[in-house]
Amino acid sequence: MRLRLVFLLILCFAGGIIWRIVQLQNIEGEKWRKASSLRYVSERTIEAVRGNIYADDGSLLATSLPKYRLGFDPLVSLSDKNKRIFDDGIEELCKKLSNFYGDKDWKDYYSMINLARHEKDRYILLNNSLIDFQDVKMMKKWPIFKEGKYKGGVVFEKVNVRYNPFGKMGFRTIGYKKDKEKVGIENSFDSQLAGVPGKGIFEKIGQGSFRPIDGGEEAIPIPGLDIHTTINVNIQDVAESSLLRALKRSGADKGCVVVMEVATGEIKAMTNLTRMRDTSNYAETYNHAVLGLTDPGSVFKLASMVALMEEWNLSNDELVETGDGKIKIGDKILEDSKTTGYGTITAQSVFEHSSNVGTAKLMLKYFGKGNEKKYYKKLHDFHLDQRLNFQLRPDAIPRISPPKKGDITGLPWNSIGYGMLLTPLQMLTFYNAIANDGKWIQPIIVKETRVADKVEDDFKLKQEVDENPICSEETLKKVRKMLEGVVERGTASNIKNDLYKIAGKTGTSQKLINGKYRKGMYYTSFIGYFPADAPKYSCVVAIDNPRGVKREALFASDASAPVFKEIADKIYACDIQMHKLLAKDANGGVKLTSQKQIAHTSDIKAINEEFGIERKPSNEGWAVMQAESGKVHYEEHSNPKNKVPDIRGMSLRDAIYILENKGFKVSYSGFGKVKSQSIPPGVIAAKNRTIGLVLN
Repeated sequence: MRLRLVFLLILCFAGGIIWRIVQLQNIEGEKWRKASSLRYVSERTIEAVRGNIYADDGSLLATSLPKYRLGFDPLVSLSDKNKRIFDDGIEELCKKLSNFYGDKDWKDYYSMINLARHEKDRYILLNNSLIDFQDVKMMKKWPIFKEGKYKGGVVFEKVNVRYNPFGKMGFRTIGYKKDKEKVGIENSFDSQLAGVPGKGIFEKIGQGSFRPIDGGEEAIPIPGLDIHTTINVNIQDVAESSLLRALKRSGADKGCVVVMEVATGEIKAMTNLTRMRDTSNYAETYNHAVLGLTDPGSVFKLASMVALMEEWNLSNDELVETGDGKIKIGDKILEDSKTTGYGTITAQSVFEHSSNVGTAKLMLKYFGKGNEKKYYKKLHDFHLDQRLNFQLRPDAIPRISPPKKGDITGLPWNSIGYGMLLTPLQMLTFYNAIANDGKWIQPIIVKETRVADKVEDDFKLKQEVDENPICSEETLKKVRKMLEGVVERGTASNIKNDLYKIAGKTGTSQKLINGKYRKGMYYTSFIGYFPADAPKYSCVVAIDNPRGVKREALFASDASAPVFKEIADKIYACDIQMHKLLAKDANGGVKLTSQKQIAHTSDIKAINEEFGIERKPSNEGWAVMQAESGKVHYEEHSNPKNKVPDIRGMSLRDAIYILENKGFKVSYSGFGKVKSQSIPPGVIAAKNRTIGLVLN
């Protein structure tokens, strides 16, 4: 009886299983097949092609390039019609895959494909590496693949990849979108660049991968807008390389450079470099120019002088007693960098030598005794306490707070750039207004968005411009004289040159560490414009915590000002519109140098064509050029095969080109043309020897 009961239970259980199988296959089959289809086939978003980013001359700064992943449908070859195609070509195809990718033996590819066929996988990714369109064209000629998608089973999965033609140049400014971090133009103009996504039908193939399939309604994505920036690739390159050399030379923590066009407020270059931890390498990891709030230091004295002139008509010739370079204000002592002091000097000299004591005394004399609010009102009129609303977001909010009642130290310390937080771009915008005849203009880095040649959004029309000058013409004349005096006779006299005038101000402020200002740790900057008599560009150079061997090398005059000059020199050399007209002799002819010049004939011909000089060198290669009696003469410059050439009189670029092509290494010092070379011309010298050049 018990056995019969157990048998009956087993029979019922087996019958239940059979009934459930019949139910799933026939009664509920359609329901679960639909659910499975929904799970493995679904509508997915198709990313739009991202818009391009262009420089001011139309050069591409960022673009999207199509790349592809190689996939394969093994089930296509199972049909009788396609089986022969597969059998005849699979071995050769696998060998081509192995040779192209170099990641595995051809037999491994063969096994992978056959296993997928055996398990009836509808799609396999043959390799995850991205290939370009030329590779796709080549692969379409391979065995099996040449039969196409429906006979050969080949699937090229398109992926849009962001590409920067100039590499890391302007990396943080141009920006990027990766992981959770979005910065620069790519971030601030993401909605315009992104376009409108489309939609399509995709099949899930496992491990989070999908492949597109035919069928269903599809929406074609709309490409993103193109962004046209104000960045000049040549100026950007000069700014980056000059800053990097200075940072490495001084071992500084970080630095930034911004170059702005005076009349338009257009940013022509913006570079930010930070030293990587425990290395001597630098990278763009933070936008110090836009976000780096810090005590501006002595560059802020320009704002104080403008306020003094506007409110109290301060004269450049007003005398100030600076004494021994120390003054006690409340419970604090303010000192000048010159330990012995400057004695009695004019307001002009106070600014030129960046006297803290002189500036503080002028401020206390005029803005002290209950007039403090007038000073801070002037700073507001200068836009120094207001957000720039710069196009790269986020941008920092400046902090200038009037001293609390009873605080007699706040005003003098604020006047020399302490106790406040501003960014380099904020200060540059103020200096740019002085260069721009007192007209304050909002800096911009993006001019417009476009679809092909059609302008969608013109940001020049939205650019903020203060219709009221920040100061009078009389004040402009006086402060411009001060700024020029800094370079002519003051703290930046080391960057004075005879070709063009620079106007600007050095700034060296002690760093605030854990609430205390630390001697020996400085934030240095130089802000100015050039040419001083017809300003075209303004520029800020900021270098944080330089570590020079000498104490003086820690200050702005040696840390930041030379970087400004190097950038200005190169911009000036490339901008012929800034050059003075060539002096003409009494007969109306152009004065020609009598010094011998050596240059490549292609360069000489290009220069002669530009200036309308008909006479040209007859030979190809290098030529010696000399002027005598108002005429230019040329002779061929010899370049002996196995001997050291004579490169005296050449530019550094040409000298390096010739010497390195002969297998020599080059070191150099100075600027200008090659004056002398360490190994004399005509000497037979072994390759890899270093030839030292002195330029003058």
